[in-house]
Amino acid sequence: MSTPTQETEADAAPGWRLIGPGLIVAATGVGAADLVATLIAGSKYGYALLWTVILGCILKIVLVEGAGRYSLASGNTIFHGWRTLGAWTSVYFGPYIVIWGFVYGAAAMAGTGLPLASLFPVLSVKWWGILSGLIGLALVWFGRYELVEKICAAFVAMMFITMVGAAVLALPNLGQILTGLVPVIPEGGLINVLSVAGGVGGTITLAAYGYWIREKGWTTPTFMKVMRIDNTIAYVVTGIFVVATLIVGAELLYSAGLTVSSGDKGLLDLSGVLEQRYGTWAGKTFLVGFWAAAMSSLLGVWNGVSMMFADFVGHVRHLPTGHPHTQSGGRYYKAYILWLTFPPMVMLFLGQPVVLILAYGVLGSFFMPFLSFTLLWILNSDRVPRQWRNGPLSNALMGVCTLFFLALAVNELYKLFT
Repeated sequence: MSTPTQETEADAAPGWRLIGPGLIVAATGVGAADLVATLIAGSKYGYALLWTVILGCILKIVLVEGAGRYSLASGNTIFHGWRTLGAWTSVYFGPYIVIWGFVYGAAAMAGTGLPLASLFPVLSVKWWGILSGLIGLALVWFGRYELVEKICAAFVAMMFITMVGAAVLALPNLGQILTGLVPVIPEGGLINVLSVAGGVGGTITLAAYGYWIREKGWTTPTFMKVMRIDNTIAYVVTGIFVVATLIVGAELLYSAGLTVSSGDKGLLDLSGVLEQRYGTWAGKTFLVGFWAAAMSSLLGVWNGVSMMFADFVGHVRHLPTGHPHTQSGGRYYKAYILWLTFPPMVMLFLGQPVVLILAYGVLGSFFMPFLSFTLLWILNSDRVPRQWRNGPLSNALMGVCTLFFLALAVNELYKLFT
């Protein structure tokens, strides 16, 4: 039961306190590869897939709200909820978070190294990436949430200004934008629909939201309204950012018949297009935004997923709730940061082992269906008080999420093995 003081604090919280954890989820979830997927969709189909951005934002709002609602209503972490569903959740999640961290660590460091190597060619992509990983380690090592939130907010501002600025420079056609709001799947465009909608706003970091709101100090149901405002604002910002990316793809690439590379290098290609069309300043400014997007993803994962890992180890070892080793800044938290940073450096020099990449792809493709299905299960059970369980609308939306991400998983597996 919450106290009157808590209720007063939650209701009277000033505007700037209503946002924070959601922006970290959004900043972490919008990585370079997701931006390139959106650019490619814009370059292929113009504005025809604009509606998928809105769909993706709605799906992620539903899932993040569910994760936050469970944490506030029950007072438990999402992994505690998963454990109540049976040992099978640990059998899946344990190998996933270990393999995912190893592969993601290499990808995140390479992603930050690309724009820095282009801006400052004194070091190669590998060495800029390694330096970025070490900086990320130093910033999150002691688990100071306030610092992470402020830095991510600054990165979001940089990302927003550069990408929205590029969209304004491209002089978007408002009439065509409106036509893109009509749900239509172009011929051969189903994979792009899944990629754009599924890539808006992150995967495993959605589940980290409950840990970030705990670090923020939102720990009781009195913060439910604040959490929902935070989540909605974050994904509105994300939606605008991704729409701006689609506009850039549609106006600068589709209209000129240009293409960009897949993966992070596609953003370097776009920087070159901006530089040729608008001058050196435009290309360089965009590279700064590219770096902000990559670095915010790195920083958010180094902090948020490390808290998830610490909680996972604590449950496996049957440590009491709140044990120092399982908290932000604790022993297991720091162990995972080291795992994210140092072993993946080998991959930057030796390449990516095929078996590991296959395992990463298989386990990763099932995470979003896993998250949506388990949230649907948990939030319809006595694991949360009745007043905070799913209603008909929440059930319908989470059911759509489960089916959508299951279809995306099947598609990813098909691409992986064929």
